[in-house]
Amino acid sequence: MNFLSEKAKKLTPYTAGLQPQEYGWVKLNTNENPYPPSPRVRDALFYSDAGSLRFYPDGNSSFLCEAIASADNVEKENVFCGNSSDEVLALAFQAFFSGKENIVSPDISYGFYPVWAEMYDVGMVFAPLNEDFSVDLAHYENTNGVIIANPNAPTSLALDLHSIESLLKANSAGLVIVDEAYINYARVENSISLTKEYENLLVVRTFSKSHSLAGLRVGYAIGNEKLIDGLRLVRDAFNSYPLDMLAQTAASAAIADTAYLKETSTRIIKTRESTIEALRTMGYNVLQSEANFIFMEVNDAPALYNYLFENKILVRHWNKPRIKDFLRVSIGTETEMETFLKSVEMYSKEGAI
Repeated sequence: MNFLSEKAKKLTPYTAGLQPQEYGWVKLNTNENPYPPSPRVRDALFYSDAGSLRFYPDGNSSFLCEAIASADNVEKENVFCGNSSDEVLALAFQAFFSGKENIVSPDISYGFYPVWAEMYDVGMVFAPLNEDFSVDLAHYENTNGVIIANPNAPTSLALDLHSIESLLKANSAGLVIVDEAYINYARVENSISLTKEYENLLVVRTFSKSHSLAGLRVGYAIGNEKLIDGLRLVRDAFNSYPLDMLAQTAASAAIADTAYLKETSTRIIKTRESTIEALRTMGYNVLQSEANFIFMEVNDAPALYNYLFENKILVRHWNKPRIKDFLRVSIGTETEMETFLKSVEMYSKEGAI
């Protein structure tokens, strides 16, 4: 007997990247940070009071909100924390997009957007990217809402601050959500400064990428107080204690260590650029990345994916129109990227570019 609801039967869930359990894999498929979290995270967890775990956590993550506000130069009332940016985005879909039509997003972007649209009865319009995978702003005018990843995934390209402001002006009656999961690796400015001027902007961030806390699932949003209140309203109708004490403690320590963030981000950017240069020297077309991953074109992408897999190197491939000839490759350590490049070079010697 099938007890699923009719809506559940129709859902097409998001497919996450493989998470191998055995040792020895070079894991370049889920955009995780290759370096450990700030040493301050270790110290904060070490000195945490285990006895306090018998209590429920602060549902508003007040201390973490203060730490984020300090780091991003906003007020704590402008910050909302959740159990990963995925949860924050899902709550935003429910709070601001549910039941509405003409909510616009790129046709090639984060795979969870269409899942949430289906789950929460959102009339999504998937606007085509340009041939070079850049965003065509002409498709984003007079909408009831916009959600856009900046930098975009999996394409790795980004809009500059002027373009984001153009989006806000062209959609004054609708909320614009800018998903900045990878912004610390970009050469463009982040959008947080615009939240002080535009009431229709919600910026969503994650601690998974830049701060190396993917295992703790911590995300947040920044926007005006009315938007934050809307997120809290929906959260409290679903799960009023989203972030546990240890996650709040670790994330607070991580965001306070700005020097470590800059050090690891700079290191990843340097490795990214040298990897792009090496691949282009081999003859591959690689988009100019603004993220901690690259998007490379291959004549037979499934063949290279399988070749790398056989050599215990994981990357991502989607058998979808327009991107079936591309692989997305996360930036790992210098050693991991050397291993990746050697395998690609061996594959290329067979003339299979």
